[in-house]
Amino acid sequence: MEVILLERIAKLGQMGDVVRVKDGFARNFLLPRGKALRATADNKSRYESMKSELQARNLELKGGAEKLASTLDGKSVTVLRQASESGQLYGSVSTRDIAALLNADGATINRSQIALNTPIKAIGQYKVPLALHPEVETNITVVVARSEDEAARIARGENVNVRREQAEEDAEAAREAAESFFEEGAGEGEDEEAEAGTDEGKTETEA
Repeated sequence: MEVILLERIAKLGQMGDVVRVKDGFARNFLLPRGKALRATADNKSRYESMKSELQARNLELKGGAEKLASTLDGKSVTVLRQASESGQLYGSVSTRDIAALLNADGATINRSQIALNTPIKAIGQYKVPLALHPEVETNITVVVARSEDEAARIARGENVNVRREQAEEDAEAAREAAESFFEEGAGEGEDEEAEAGTDEGKTETEA
């Protein structure tokens, strides 16, 4: 299906471009959301008559998005969730959760503007893109943790997703290494004493 874009669409084109897209994409997304018109003769004339209005509206929306982007760029938000010792969440963090946190902090953003392809399902720090306008994007950092203290550790770059079993195995390996070291050291001391005793015995015999 050929459509006339009413705004810039990433990977498709600019406002006013006539592009060919899949029928499903046009019917389910572009047309119902007012992002495009079918490329008919009537709609081409209609677009020309509304072009100046669309451009003015786009500039207004772009300005608002740029202002919002300046306040959100590099912003960090923390989401507290229960998780297993390996860091897997009992649930997930979705675009709805992130939008709620940003809006509670004074921003005006909807979940469709959060470019999170799949929900977050593990403890960690994530860079999340925000598409505030077809021509304005920015990024925020989302820290997912079990507590505020853990969130601070994650923000410092610490790895908190170490299994307790692995930690115990490492500790056991360290104990075994230490014991082995001291046993070898003790053996060497005994051998030296034995050699010293033999040498003394030889000296007495020779005398």
